[in-house]
Parts: sequence; C-alpha cells; structure tokens
Amino acid sequence: MIAMRAIVATACLAALSSLAAGARAQEVDEYGIYRARERGAPVESPQHVAFELRFGRYVPNIDDEFNGPTPYETTFGNKDRYTFGLEVDWQALRIPYVGTFGPGFGVGYTHMSAPAFVTGTGARAGENTGLMIIPMYVLGVLRADVIAKQTPVPLVPYAKLGLGSAIWRITNGGGTARADNLAGSGISWGPQFALGGMLLLDFFDTNSAKDLDNEVGINNSYFFMEWSVSKLGAGNQLEVGTNTWALGLAFEI
Repeated sequence: MIAMRAIVATACLAALSSLAAGARAQEVDEYGIYRARERGAPVESPQHVAFELRFGRYVPNIDDEFNGPTPYETTFGNKDRYTFGLEVDWQALRIPYVGTFGPGFGVGYTHMSAPAFVTGTGARAGENTGLMIIPMYVLGVLRADVIAKQTPVPLVPYAKLGLGSAIWRITNGGGTARADNLAGSGISWGPQFALGGMLLLDFFDTNSAKDLDNEVGINNSYFFMEWSVSKLGAGNQLEVGTNTWALGLAFEI
C-alpha cells in the first residue's frame, strides 16, 4: 500500500511539473517579448534597419546656373512642387552613449508641367512641356537615439551626409525635348547633406508599441522633419538639386 501511494504521488508530481512547463512554454509562444516586458525585463526584438516614408517640397535650383535668365521659373512658375520618396538605412553600428550609424539609400519622384512656349515668341502653345526628376542618394546616417532611449525626452536628432544623383527628363508633345542638338535628359550628381529630428511615437502609447514589436517586429515608430541640401549639377550638368524640407514616418525593425 505504501509503495502504491508513493507511485501515485510521484505520478501526480510529474503531471503537475508537465502542466507548469506547458504553461510556461505557452506563455513564451503566445506572448513572447510582451510577457518578458511585463515582468520588467528590458527585452526588445532585434533592431537593424530604419525605413522612412517621405513627403516634401522639391523645387530644383536650375535657375541658379544662369546670370539673369530664369528658364525654370519662366516655364513652370514659382509655386511649390512636391516629391514622394522612400529611404532605407542599415543601422550597422551602435555607438555607445550616442546612437546608431550606418549607410542609407533613398529615392524619390517629382514631376511638373506647364504649357510650352511657341518658338521665337512669348506666347504659350497648346501642348505642355514637362520636367521629371528622380532624385537618389547614398548617405552615412547618424541617429542620436540615446536621448529617447535613456531619458524622458522622446526626441532623436540625426545627421546625414553623402552623394546624391538625379535622373531628369524634359518632355514636350513629341517626347524628350531637344535644344541646339542637345537631348533634354541626363543624370546629374553631387554632394548632399541633411539635418533632422524624430519624435518617438511609442512615447504616447507604450502598450501599443509593445504589441507592435511583439507581433510584427517594429521596435520604434517616429514622425520626423528634415532640412536637406543637394547640389546635383557637378561640372556642366543641369543643376536639379534643391534646398528643401521633408517630413514623414519612420520605422525601426
């Protein structure tokens, strides 16, 4: 009888241990990092890349090349034009007490059009002329996220420096425009830099931020504003760079 009781007791302990282990496994499987954070552990999913969805003003500095004449403003006017873009930054290095550093690549698109001029006159024609610009760039990106991570201030200042280029094309009713046997298309390149600041959106709803990290791996979400300068017209290339602002959303994963 004593042996039987010992066997039953041992079986019950084994069953309870199995249930406890199963409960722990289920907690990790279903809730993972979220449960760990609830227990106070500073656990986050790995962070390697930042994505930016960008919108900003884009008026090319074409007229800066000319002493007096303003071909761009004469043709397209002086109203603001805008661009949409995407940037991807690899956060290759974390600098202690500063933040992340790594290479970034971005691309955008803008297009403007207006009625063309009749050759030899100041009158507008019935067809349009257009200018398409696809700006691209490769930059080194430094983000000082130590402020947002280690203080109550949810701000991340950053700086970018590198090389930009732009594919451009001037069109008319017959396709790519030509003037004096020169094709109205090309690629311009030159230096580019930017300064900006990011507002950490996780600060306003930490629970949703934890859920987002646990479910899809987004560590942080930001709203950002940026001022950039691009000089895309080295040598005798058309100057299609700009001094401008941009804003948008950024996500770190």
